[in-house]
Amino acid sequence: MSGKIKKSFIFYAPNVHTGGGFILLRALLSNMPGGKPFIAFLDVRARGGLTLPASAMVTWVEPRVHSRLNAELALGAASAPGSTVLCFHGLPPLLSNPVRAVVFLQNRLYLEPSLSGAFKWTTRLRLEFERFVAKAFRHRVSEYIVQTPDMQRAVMNWYGDARLSRRQMPLVRVLPFADTIPMPVSRADAQAEWDFIYVADGEAHKNHRTLLAAWQLLAQEGLRPSLALTLGMRDEVLKRELEDASAQHGLHICNLGQLPREDVMALYVKVRALIFPSTSESFGLPLVEATLVGLPILAPELDYVRDVCVPIQTFDPHSPVSIARAVKRFLGQPDPTVELSTPAEFWRALLGNV
Repeated sequence: MSGKIKKSFIFYAPNVHTGGGFILLRALLSNMPGGKPFIAFLDVRARGGLTLPASAMVTWVEPRVHSRLNAELALGAASAPGSTVLCFHGLPPLLSNPVRAVVFLQNRLYLEPSLSGAFKWTTRLRLEFERFVAKAFRHRVSEYIVQTPDMQRAVMNWYGDARLSRRQMPLVRVLPFADTIPMPVSRADAQAEWDFIYVADGEAHKNHRTLLAAWQLLAQEGLRPSLALTLGMRDEVLKRELEDASAQHGLHICNLGQLPREDVMALYVKVRALIFPSTSESFGLPLVEATLVGLPILAPELDYVRDVCVPIQTFDPHSPVSIARAVKRFLGQPDPTVELSTPAEFWRALLGNV
């Protein structure tokens, strides 16, 4: 790819190749308005899973520093006054360009450093660099697109400088979307194979360890609901912890591995409910998918949840006890509340016959 297209549209998405970001990327590219040519910078690891319009002029970016830097240089060379670049990877351009830069921001970790504390040091180092880029070059952003009001508030708070005038503050627009996939069979016609499913990778904020602790509490009470997970190859440490705890406590937890979205949608008809203990999300695509297929949801009482769904049960995501209680309520076995005593009964219990 070489040269400039006057007033072009540029789709810039290096490093987007897995998870919810890839699902949304694939949906956008598959539904791109036809006819008008556009430039795209895409992660080479996503190549096999994307359907690209014939009008796309693609540069494939490798997951190496020099390739990413070359992509930034090529982005500058391809930019012309009046062009629009959609930065789908969540970061502004590194180089000054005469374009309208629109950042599709779906990584809350760029806005709230406290959320990255539980990651390993290499991930924290990468996040620190990306967080620096997000803030140092945000003056180049004309508009942010987010998917929930909660994320919109987070971006506004992230700017948070009273000295900024309305002219200096970029537009922060809420523009949620999701690509629907037909269900292979109606939930009403399917037999449940699992009590619960949690569709998530093993990143720290996904909160698998607290969920595991809740399942151990349930086992101590003789309750062992089945739980399906979708951890991938990068989650080996967490998978070993789950296997050890399952063996020790007799838990019915099975990791199905990282699955294509079509397989995940097929799983939704085989479970009784989605449980989603994540402590922070910019969108929460499984919550949207579960709502679309009529799957009951157990989720934290947090803003990002209420932005996209109405859960049947809620809990404190930091409390294994709270999660376990929500599960028991869903299963029709709620914990009893405490019984109040009278002051006289209190004294009798304390002092007895003294």
